[in-house]
Amino acid sequence: MLQESLSLEGPPRRVAIVTGGSRGLGKEMARSLALAGADVCIASRTASELDKTRTELEEVCGREVLAIPTDVKSREQCDALIGQTVERFGRLDIMLNNAGLGDRRGAGAKLWELEDEPWHDTIEVNLYSTFYCSRAAARQFRAQGEGGVILNVASGSALRSQPRDFGYGAAKAGVISLTKSTAAMLIDDGVRANCIVPGFVLQQPPATDEEREAARQRGRFNPTGRLGDAWELGPLAVFLCSDAAHYITSEVFVIDGGGLAGGIAPAGWAPETGGGHG
Repeated sequence: MLQESLSLEGPPRRVAIVTGGSRGLGKEMARSLALAGADVCIASRTASELDKTRTELEEVCGREVLAIPTDVKSREQCDALIGQTVERFGRLDIMLNNAGLGDRRGAGAKLWELEDEPWHDTIEVNLYSTFYCSRAAARQFRAQGEGGVILNVASGSALRSQPRDFGYGAAKAGVISLTKSTAAMLIDDGVRANCIVPGFVLQQPPATDEEREAARQRGRFNPTGRLGDAWELGPLAVFLCSDAAHYITSEVFVIDGGGLAGGIAPAGWAPETGGGHG
């Protein structure tokens, strides 16, 4: 009974879209959904990365994985992403909004220095994309009349001050609020919406001794004594997308090895007596 509730095999087999699915956290969550039995569509801007990841995932799950190049800042492309997925698989059950900026625009700028363009870019990629894809998915869920799941990915930056990167923190805080409002709005349609908040997680395994040492040093300050691995988000995503989480909606799940509780999130303050601003 428990294993059946965690399976995405169906019937009917669940269909999932993962934005930002070609690498890092999105790739690992897409892998876990596929292993749990879902048909998966991955989306990102870089076609070459998508093709490589599609091949890897097809080897893992033994069936076709759809890969659709998508600029999630575009409403039209987000609508097309949902439309093409439904055209291929006949339905949509899971919308996993993971796309975000890896190279954060305007990081380090002061409030009075930050230009409009990096601010808009940060908000559009991290928040607008979640809205565009959630809206298109909600329309499809309501048309199907069988419910669905929206799973958004925010960041621990949304839960603390972020003076060195406040655009990113503001956008991810917006994702959390949007998740809660979406959940309340769609509850009568049988659609659940939840949010994963990763923190202190490696996007990919260290490739060199220098990277491994840097990760080890950073991990020393986490209560668990290490940084998280990208694959560790996968089981949580599967649970939240499965029938095992049928009674869970409008919730925020922090996965950070206790980092936020331990107070280690970098907020721009030097660890010195008197708390001088670094």
